[in-house]
Amino acid sequence: MATIPTTRAVLGLPKIVRHDPPELYMCAHTYILATALISIQPHTVQLLIAGMAANHPFFSRLAVYADSVSSFDDSSGASSPNAEDETVVEPEQGNVLTHIISQLRPGADLGRVTLPTFILEPRSMLERITNFMAHPETLLPMPDIDDPVQRFVSVVKFYLSGWHIRPSGVKKPLNPILGETFTCYWDYEDGTRSYYISEQTCHHPPKSSYFFMAPEHHIRIDGTLKPRSKFLGNSAASMMEGIAILSFLNRGEPGKGERYIVTQPNMYARGILWGKMKYELGDHSVVRCLENNLSADIEFKTKGYFSGTYNAIGGSIKDDKTGEILYELSGLWNGEMFIKNVATGQKELLFNATNAKHTPPRVRPIEEQESNESQKLWNGTVQALIARNHELATEEKTKIEDMQRVEASKRVEDGVEWRPTLFRQVQGGPGGSEEGEEDLEWILNAKIDPHNPSLAVQQILSVAAILPGQKPSCQFEIPPHSSSRSTRAETTSSSGQPVATTTTTPATAPATQQHNGNLIDFGSQASGNTHSSENNKVLTSGTRASAGSMDILGGDGQDDTLPQTSPGSTSYHALDMSNIMTALQPTISPTQTRSSLHRRDSTASDDDEFVDARG
Repeated sequence: MATIPTTRAVLGLPKIVRHDPPELYMCAHTYILATALISIQPHTVQLLIAGMAANHPFFSRLAVYADSVSSFDDSSGASSPNAEDETVVEPEQGNVLTHIISQLRPGADLGRVTLPTFILEPRSMLERITNFMAHPETLLPMPDIDDPVQRFVSVVKFYLSGWHIRPSGVKKPLNPILGETFTCYWDYEDGTRSYYISEQTCHHPPKSSYFFMAPEHHIRIDGTLKPRSKFLGNSAASMMEGIAILSFLNRGEPGKGERYIVTQPNMYARGILWGKMKYELGDHSVVRCLENNLSADIEFKTKGYFSGTYNAIGGSIKDDKTGEILYELSGLWNGEMFIKNVATGQKELLFNATNAKHTPPRVRPIEEQESNESQKLWNGTVQALIARNHELATEEKTKIEDMQRVEASKRVEDGVEWRPTLFRQVQGGPGGSEEGEEDLEWILNAKIDPHNPSLAVQQILSVAAILPGQKPSCQFEIPPHSSSRSTRAETTSSSGQPVATTTTTPATAPATQQHNGNLIDFGSQASGNTHSSENNKVLTSGTRASAGSMDILGGDGQDDTLPQTSPGSTSYHALDMSNIMTALQPTISPTQTRSSLHRRDSTASDDDEFVDARG
């Protein structure tokens, strides 16, 4: 006779009863049904972990039984019209639940429970962000549209055009390590070029900061992505917090420009414990132009258990000043999307993603990259994933994670902190140089001239190597930094702790950084405890620090025990500009301030009480 939590306990009720072994198997289906309909709370997860870690027969039988059943959404067994959204797991791989249980033993370190590599996308989150800029046919014409309403419509079209770009099935990108960087560029048919710079600027909570600019087209994008994981029964959610600010430098008032504040939908992985794994976008996102008093509320609809369809969107564009609805949006984010003029009733195709071809960015050869750049850092893991050698992929990923743990321990011993090299904290607040941009938190650590495109390109390329053959003229030495020995000005972080702010010109990031391993996040709470910029001593090249827990879809690598490291102040020398474009039209208006925006989720009034989104 054994005492275990029953379905009542799983539902959060206190009663615990005794079951004979035969009855354990009988209640498995009830358990599966219950967890599919509710959001598992942290205390319930602890009960499950305790049973798993003890190798209780109930959980062994549950894992076997779970392999034999399907989720509600796929109960028909028919071929899905959205097969590209499903992950078909090879028989020898089992499912996510089986993979997790296989790692749980008495006394096991839950911080080292990893996700199976078969759900990993072979690229970093820093690279995946570039999907947002991968349709130049929707991006480049926007600033030249004179009518403000139609210009706003073009921004919505551009925003919706990138969501179809993803690998087949349910795949999460590799979580960037702290200080990891990714740079790239696009060459356009008209002979112009755009540039992208990104860095993992924080580990707990994870924050990916990025900068994009097409100087000749008067376009600049600043953003910070802050994914946070939630486990919801048979689903996992990646709460995509953070904002992006799209700026048209040839519009708006001098010194301000025209700004579009954008948020992202949340991402869901269904069937993580049993049944087919499926990918969904869900909840509301917002596009808003403060200068023109226009906004779009876009809902990414999740499929219900018994109704609805996959990948549907709906929404509206309205005049915020009058409250009038101008347009209605409908369709599928991976198919045809339509816009309807409310005044005339005319409905037309906005964008067709069915056969849309995106333009991937160009990247410097791996042999030219530093060891902390995404493609070089993860090359071993990526090649193994492409070859479907999941055992080797796990080994390669584990090497980085283990090296990071050594690095983290050394930082603790040395009492050093970490600081990004390519981005700095936003100087917001009344009178600040980035007043209104506070929600970005981090912004490119360089002054980019909005008037002279040729000069802007030189300034961008002095921040980090982007073009093939581009190298700094010297190696950077990053001295140790401790808050007790800091000579830099300090500001106050959102958590109330003083943090140093850099005023030096940035250089390419050092090779030594910390990694958030691809680990399961068992009910971690994303508190408002924001660890601000931290500084670091240069250690052995290639050495990494450890990571804490991680989510299914996108980058919630939260570590409650290991602090971070970072480079201190840096200096740089001018780069060899011989391979830079020689002529760009100097017709860009002054830069502008930016405003904050917080997204409203249809199903999440409180982050800690988030429930599974259903249509």
